[in-house]
Parts: sequence; C-alpha cells; structure tokens
Amino acid sequence: MADLFAPDPDKAIEAAAMRPLADRLRPQSLDAVIGQQHLLGPDGTLRRMIASGRLGSLILWGPPGTGKTTIARLLADEVGYRFKQISAVFSGVADLKKVFDEARFERMSGHRTLLFVDEIHRFNRAQQDSFLPVMEDGTVVLVGATTENPSFELNAALLSRAQVLRLNSFTSDELAQMAARAEQSLGRELPLDLEARAALYELADGDGRALLGLVEEVFAAVKPGEVLDKARLLTVVQRRAPIYDKKQDGHYNLISALHKTVRGSDPDAALYYFARMIEAGEDPLFLARRLIRMASEDIGMADPQALPFCDRSPRRLRDAGDTRR
Repeated sequence: MADLFAPDPDKAIEAAAMRPLADRLRPQSLDAVIGQQHLLGPDGTLRRMIASGRLGSLILWGPPGTGKTTIARLLADEVGYRFKQISAVFSGVADLKKVFDEARFERMSGHRTLLFVDEIHRFNRAQQDSFLPVMEDGTVVLVGATTENPSFELNAALLSRAQVLRLNSFTSDELAQMAARAEQSLGRELPLDLEARAALYELADGDGRALLGLVEEVFAAVKPGEVLDKARLLTVVQRRAPIYDKKQDGHYNLISALHKTVRGSDPDAALYYFARMIEAGEDPLFLARRLIRMASEDIGMADPQALPFCDRSPRRLRDAGDTRR
C-alpha cells in the first residue's frame, strides 16, 4: 500500500526546478568549490584545519556571492559537525539562547555544533558578547559571515576568539568555470559570442551568485537559435548596480584605490576608479576635495599647476551644478 504521507516525487522535481540556479549548483564538496584557493587549495588555511581534525571559530569576510555560506556548510560536513544556520537580520537574544541550549544538548550526546551566523555584523555589541561563553567552553564552533570589515563591526573580544579569513571576488577565469558548470547542468550552451561572454563576466563583477542569475536571465530571454552579441546582451539582461556603499567598505576601498593609482602614476586605473565612484552615485564634491589632497600630497612640485587646477574644481562644480540630476 502506498504511503499517503510520502512526498510526491513529481512535485519534488518541480520544486527543485523552481529553485534559483545558484542554489541548485551549490557544490556538494570542498573539492568542487571554485576559487578561494588560498583557503581551499592543498596548502590552504582551511585544508590544514581539516587535516588536523579540529575546526576553530572563524569569521568569513568577503564580498557578496563569494561562497561564504557554501564553505561553512561544507566545513561542517568535512569534520562531521552538526550544522545550524541563523541570520543576524532575523534573530535576537531569545533565538540565540534557543540555539545555544540545543547545542549543549547535542554536546551531551557527543555531537559538536557548527553555528553559522550570516551577516554577523548586524548583531549589536551585547548580542555579539553572548557568543563568548559558548565559544570558550566549546559548546559551538562559530562561523560568522560578513561583508563588512570585522575590525570595525565586531567586538575585539569576539575577534580574539576567532580567526578572520578573507574571501576574494571571483576572477574572470573562475566565473567562466562557473558558467561552464551551469551550461553542463542545464544541458545547453550559453547563446553568446566571445565578446558577449566577456561582457557577462564583467557584469557579474566577481559575484558568483550574480553571474548565475544573469545566466538564467539570458536563457529566459533568448529566442531559439539566437546568438547574442555584446550590444544585444546589454539590452536583454538587467544591468547590475555597482557594489558600493557610501558609508562602508565599498566607499573606502574605492577611494583608497583611486588615491593609490594616482600615486602610482596609473592614469587608466585612476580613471576607472573615478568613473566607478561617479557611476555608483558618489558626491562629486567629495571626489573634488580628495583630488585636492592628491595634488598637494602626492603630486606636489612634480606638477606645480596640479593644485591650482584641482582647487578650482569644487567652485566650478558648485557653479555648474550636478549635471547627473
């Protein structure tokens, strides 16, 4: 007799097909993870931890779409820990107490718990302090994920008990591997010429999740037999907004890059970072003031006209107004 309460296999297949491509293509082992070789390569930090048989608390710091959640889940599988995930956006002190109590009970049964906290920088200082006792006595192994600089956003006491690991954005070659994996999974080749493929990787901007979302958009929009060039691709897919936060890491990383490229006499790179900040909505007056500092501190007497020229920029900008509005 059929089990009336068994899940319908047809509905299960349909539900799986409705999941985003990025979720369907999550690696099932650390060997299948693309990129992050400084952590997952033969001599990588995480590989050494796994080989030792002991996993310590970690803070995974990196841009969106670089595999923080996937790596945390696979680490738990590798060392045989129970995996528990919460989000700092939706969780409070009561939720944390419940998770800690569950972990204590599991520990009595001989099971260790890897607690993955997404967006851990969203917890306030008091909430972050609540992790300290359970980290010290081994109730949980904490793996926190953050897109913000941990030195600014996390308690010093928490940082002293966890190792901070930096995850890098994906390179174009790594994004190409990811696209090839998507093509293999879907059984179809991306209908793009070489220039359009390169443009697709640029649009992803090092974000693996964004790339797979763009791949889905391309397959959904293209007609049978159609091959897109770069211009057609840009009209088909929604253009990604640049990753930028005017008050957080994105802001300071880009202005630092602009300053260093001017100091290094690299005009092409300086124009790139300048344009990227303008495109993302940075205040032109802020950039004008920073250019004055660069002209004074870095260029100086190498070009005596640089400072007077930059000094006139803010006034001209105020007189002309912001033409983007």
